[in-house]
Amino acid sequence: MPNLSVGFIGMGIMGRPMAENILDGGYPLTIYNRTISKTKELVSKGAKIANSPAEVASLSEIIITMVSDSPDVVEVISGKDGVVDGIRANSIVIDMSTISPEVERELDRLLHDRKCTLIDAPVSGGDVGAQNATLSIMAGGERESFERVLPLFKMMGNSITYCGSVGCGQLTKLCNQILVAANLIGVVESLVFAKKNHLDPSVMIEAVKGGAAGSWQLSNLGPKMVARDFEPGFMVDLLQKDLRLILEAVSLSETSILTAPLVHKLLRSAQAHGDGQEGTQALVKVLENLSGLK
Repeated sequence: MPNLSVGFIGMGIMGRPMAENILDGGYPLTIYNRTISKTKELVSKGAKIANSPAEVASLSEIIITMVSDSPDVVEVISGKDGVVDGIRANSIVIDMSTISPEVERELDRLLHDRKCTLIDAPVSGGDVGAQNATLSIMAGGERESFERVLPLFKMMGNSITYCGSVGCGQLTKLCNQILVAANLIGVVESLVFAKKNHLDPSVMIEAVKGGAAGSWQLSNLGPKMVARDFEPGFMVDLLQKDLRLILEAVSLSETSILTAPLVHKLLRSAQAHGDGQEGTQALVKVLENLSGLK
């Protein structure tokens, strides 16, 4: 059995299967989630439940956080009964959420005051990647700390890249989300175009997915759009959060980009129609409405 004790905070769509893969790898695991019912399955498999992030930290050498947004990460790490209240010297915090690079740097400075370090390691691959341990993991932080937790990353992903200092993992993830947005709008436009021109969208997807236009979004989300399956692998609201982070970073760096701001505006329409909790494939409904498709 691996001798590193691990804590995991956040049992959402991504966090629960990621934590389960760590538990299945033989690591002693302590978990915390605000909604206790989401911890029951892993507790039944041998995980220990904690009453606070501070308790997780007190029982763990490595503490992983996987929550929704920057304020959530700040709360569980530095808020009341947060990780810093219970952390032991020489521990490592791995934040696998997608949040602001600058917030990660601020938290790393706070943890250094307690002789600990932070690795920002956002992921890509959605709920399927989390379940199958095939996530792409983009890590920033001290190289020595990265090497120490690399066996853990291998329990959750199959593409693991060291990207540089703290914050570089998040910057890499934002590049990923720029590509996600561009691919998503391309899939949506092609499907709406096919439907408007009386071409079977399923036939179109089958014809082009193996060529130069093929993509993960086309192969995985295209058929869901055709089937009107809007169950979330990755929610509209969460992509909107990522796009907001991109726009903030774009403003700070004075970078010119075109597609991500457009997708952000279109997804506002999806949210206004009550689709924020649906999968990102719900974007197709926005362009269908604009094109007069029912």
